[in-house]
Amino acid sequence: MLSRLTRPQAVAVCALPVVALLATAALAPLPFSVAEPGMTANVLGSNQGTQVITVSGAPVRRTSGQLRMVTIVATGPDARVTLGDVAGSWFRTDRAVMPRDAVYPSGDTVKEIEKHNEAQMRQSQDAASQAALKYLGLSPDKVKVTLKLADVGGPSAGLLFTLGIIDKLHGDGAGGDLTAGRTIAGTGTIDASGKVGAVGGVALKTQAARRDGATVFLVPKAECADARAELPKGLRLVPVTTLKDAVNSLVALEKHASSVPGC
Repeated sequence: MLSRLTRPQAVAVCALPVVALLATAALAPLPFSVAEPGMTANVLGSNQGTQVITVSGAPVRRTSGQLRMVTIVATGPDARVTLGDVAGSWFRTDRAVMPRDAVYPSGDTVKEIEKHNEAQMRQSQDAASQAALKYLGLSPDKVKVTLKLADVGGPSAGLLFTLGIIDKLHGDGAGGDLTAGRTIAGTGTIDASGKVGAVGGVALKTQAARRDGATVFLVPKAECADARAELPKGLRLVPVTTLKDAVNSLVALEKHASSVPGC
């Protein structure tokens, strides 16, 4: 003989699968990465005890001020990111939830991704050296540039590497520093012709820059909107599309700050 359930009992029984489903969904891994502001490094100085930029074959200037490249830190490609992690990060200004494939190449192992990022960094450094020497009219046969930055991969430091080389060799062209003594930060890829390319995570990078003392942030012009999204107080955005734009803007900041475009 079958007994009938009361209404509260029936609701409780029906709710059990729903609760179990929600619990499973909350714990299931999702194809996302959670990122936050990372370290910054002054390319005019040293990092982990090693000079970032070393030049031989030409006189090197003594510089003041800082040119800080910036990074973000993301959960690893094999990290378990759950719905709880995503929900907890979604409304925080110092966190960003991004599709994992947008951060890491799909299907690659951790070692393959590390090798890929290292290769991108080497290509970025080569392009930065070429762009800087071309801008200054110097021959790579007579001037050798070595760039070293431990534990950082990817191409997004290219612009800052290039500016650092120029500041060490040429400054602002009138005897002063390209930074004018400021702490300048920025991001952007560079190619040998001096074209600046877009990167990811600029809203987090601006936070890292301001945290470490920057007052000016060079950003690829195409990413102005993203950079404005969580812009820290006291940080000025300067959009650039080419190396020439970046150099001219830094020089103008000292003499004609009001003429420098913003985002």
